[in-house]
Amino acid sequence: MHNGARMAWLGVSFCFLLIHIVRTSYCLTQFNNETVRVRNNINSTISFDHTSNYNSTISADSAPTSSAKQTTTSKPVVSTTKPSKKTTDASFSAENTDGIDKNLETKDKDKTQELDCPPLGLESLRVVDTQLQASSYQRMGLGPHRGRLNLQSGIEDGDLYDGAWCALYEDLNQWLEVDARRPILFTGVVLQGRNSIWSWDWVHTYKVQLSNDSVYWTPCMNGTEEAIFEGNQDPETPVLGLLPKPTVARYIRINPQTWYKNGTICLRAEVLGCPLPDPNNIYVWETEQGSNEDLDFRHHNYKEMRKLMKAVTEECPDITRIYSIGKSYGGLKLYVMEISDNPGKHELGEPEFRYVAGMHGNEVLGRELVLNLMQYLCRQYKRGNQRIVRLVKETRIHLLPSMNPDGYEGAYEKGSELAGWAMGRYSYEGIDMNHNFADLNNIMWDAQEMETDKSKLSNHYIPIPEYYASEDAFVAPETRAVINWMQDIPFVLSANLHGGELVVTYPFDCTRDWAPKEHTPTPDDSFFRWLAAVYASTNHVMANPDRRICHYEDFQRHNNIINGGAWHTVPGSMNDFSYLHTNCFEVTVELSCDKFPHASELPIEWENNKESLLIYMEQVHRGIKGVVRDKDNEAGIANAIIRVEDLDHDIRTADDGDYWRLLNPGEYKVIVHAEGYIPAARRCHVGSEPRATICDFYLTKMLKERLLEILAKGGKIPKDLQLRLRALRLRKLRASTKAINQRRARQRKARAPHRSF
Repeated sequence: MHNGARMAWLGVSFCFLLIHIVRTSYCLTQFNNETVRVRNNINSTISFDHTSNYNSTISADSAPTSSAKQTTTSKPVVSTTKPSKKTTDASFSAENTDGIDKNLETKDKDKTQELDCPPLGLESLRVVDTQLQASSYQRMGLGPHRGRLNLQSGIEDGDLYDGAWCALYEDLNQWLEVDARRPILFTGVVLQGRNSIWSWDWVHTYKVQLSNDSVYWTPCMNGTEEAIFEGNQDPETPVLGLLPKPTVARYIRINPQTWYKNGTICLRAEVLGCPLPDPNNIYVWETEQGSNEDLDFRHHNYKEMRKLMKAVTEECPDITRIYSIGKSYGGLKLYVMEISDNPGKHELGEPEFRYVAGMHGNEVLGRELVLNLMQYLCRQYKRGNQRIVRLVKETRIHLLPSMNPDGYEGAYEKGSELAGWAMGRYSYEGIDMNHNFADLNNIMWDAQEMETDKSKLSNHYIPIPEYYASEDAFVAPETRAVINWMQDIPFVLSANLHGGELVVTYPFDCTRDWAPKEHTPTPDDSFFRWLAAVYASTNHVMANPDRRICHYEDFQRHNNIINGGAWHTVPGSMNDFSYLHTNCFEVTVELSCDKFPHASELPIEWENNKESLLIYMEQVHRGIKGVVRDKDNEAGIANAIIRVEDLDHDIRTADDGDYWRLLNPGEYKVIVHAEGYIPAARRCHVGSEPRATICDFYLTKMLKERLLEILAKGGKIPKDLQLRLRALRLRKLRASTKAINQRRARQRKARAPHRSF
């Protein structure tokens, strides 16, 4: 070869080599032997010396070996600096009111703790489908986009929404790849098997490879040997594999090595890693988004929850009160925060509202949103936010953040990524509380089928059956406590906060004849649809038309709302019980695809739900409201029945005679009945503005009731009553005389001889 040409070729080759080195080294050369600062999930600043040799870690010599040697990985230990304490750390010492226990202060100390990098977002869907690639896959329904932690499959295997990524081939060269789209300090991988009713598939062991360009890969090393990570022994239990040394890269691959012998290569995964600064990155990193609100965004266990609630009452003592409605099976109190301008007292004409969270202990987002809502309402009220001031002054708000504290504590101990899909869902006794309320639906439907006189049927306040109220009934103490709570307070509107999907469901949840999926509406179906739509349409994620479905059902085609029975039948749900046994209308809100979002997700989840939480509460002021009074003494009449014509669901007045009937805009004929009183009726107009129309009623006692009342007091019968009584006696006399004359005429006719012609 000519010397000039040779030199030119060498120059070009050198340029390509230089480009390759820069390309493969760019993201980490700046971090070698430097102190990198990242944020963990509780906003603590974590400092560590990153001393890994990037040039040796990300190299071209990356072919995986076939070694199956098991290795152990140790968690990296780093020093932490605690942030300044917030008001939620206030001591409980000397606290002696509202059932709050004493001496709950746990002092924070500077200590060494494990590095806690957040999940990349496979489960929460922050990692989009195009960021997931695979060596091969069996079909679209088992593609790499399905390899997400806790992803749930449909009932039928073989559809587009199966329960894992499954490789087409069974060999050591299969992999699932995640593109983080920026430099990440990768710290670990969480693995699950396939979610399926019919198939059993999971990975026993796997390797991890890292890359900065997805072309040249390097294996994760444990000392001088390639690291082998332990995977699963069943399809559902999440298993954490920590990298021996946190490593910075953009791409990560999971490379299965062994798998269940009767199955194939299938997995669901989450990747843990701390995002690092990259000013040249064109992608918006969602973990950098959050909230401008100064709220306590972290997961709160039982003690921390109580401390936060106590701190809110200390910050806003004039509008808050903490009380307990009972205890869990494990002895943990079910605390409620009341927010009102007159806490502890039902005010005439002021509706009662509740949020209930944590019925399933592992569906934790509702718990944190309710705790955030307490802080937000308190601080915005103090700042004079007119919307919040009006809401607090015109509504008595009750917030139950944890209906199942025993289940939550179990899930909390496992943590966000390792609790799995079911850990903590049930009560300590193994009860699913959303199936634990009395099934009043079928009692009502059976009565409708047996009764010929429909006017005798009860369509509201259906009593609890005797078997359910017995001490031997398998009813959780938490369920009994909530039922007693419902009976004590005249709630008008409620929402039950869950997780694992993005949809709002409304009654009925139970279907007739136990049909698995059947639209089963209430008489108030149109208003329930309005309530569900109000929340769903203002939720940032639900209202996004481009969002990915969570698991296998596309609720966007229903505008993110659905009748509970049309989704899946739930006998004994709290929604149905609330509607049939009390005056309260209630819906279920499924808040997120991820049941247990990482703490780093909580600020953005607050922003996603803040407006929805507020505007839903404001719906308690729709429809009609008023007071039913005795016309003579203007005393309120308790348990008067409020009936709206053409709506086969009545409600009743509270102890003071006040009532609230949720209705859509329109004209309604309203009839009021009360024992011992003459019924009254009037037409009430409901406008489109979020303000209830006042429709008061004055009932007149029946004559007999008034007479008995006067005579019991030893009083003299007034002239007007004497005249009414005389007129009544004359009417009865005429009626009886007429009846006697008619009977005599029939008798004479019967005795008369028949004439023959």
